[in-house]
Amino acid sequence: MFHKEGYLIILNTFLIIAAIAVLVEYNISIEWLKIIIQVTALILLILVLQFFRNPKRTTSKNEKHLIAPVDGKVVIVEEVFEKEYFKDKRIQISIFMSPLNVHVTRYTMSGIVNFSKYHPGKYLVAWHPKSSELNERTTIVLENKTFGEVLYRQIAGTVARRIVNYAVKGSQVVQGEDAGFIKFGSRVDLFLPLKTQIDVKVDDVVKGGIQTIAHLP
Repeated sequence: MFHKEGYLIILNTFLIIAAIAVLVEYNISIEWLKIIIQVTALILLILVLQFFRNPKRTTSKNEKHLIAPVDGKVVIVEEVFEKEYFKDKRIQISIFMSPLNVHVTRYTMSGIVNFSKYHPGKYLVAWHPKSSELNERTTIVLENKTFGEVLYRQIAGTVARRIVNYAVKGSQVVQGEDAGFIKFGSRVDLFLPLKTQIDVKVDDVVKGGIQTIAHLP
């Protein structure tokens, strides 16, 4: 199953690969060179297909739990001062996604979207300390009665050049459902209330839509 954001790219890649295969077959007489080009083209298609995969996942909804919004590796768990929206101290959890991870973003909790803003910016490597403030990104704030407000930020990286955000201000969203997509490697930051109990640590690998990353006591 593939994400809808990849349909056009997958189609275009397939057509290009098919054209390369035909051209190589009829225009290159050196057999080993022909094989190398065709295999390389096939590998490119496989990489594009695996990047846009969208595995079906069943979220066990729990109003006292926050689930991982994406697949990836936890790179930051610390108390910070959140400058853009809250302007106070929060617990930050950052999850880095390599190009090999599933890149679907899922809602970490159910609630209403209070804030949704796109910021143009740079393309520093996603694990850079300043990427959360300087890179192209979207900032989304969800609110429910249990946690209050929780902020998550989709951040573009060196390779990622397009962020897709489905969160619309004022809309009601459901934990685990599709919240967007980040194309070709990136990071997601979450900013949680200080009372939140964290269930992950740096270097943990998490699975979006399934794994609990924090809860309320």
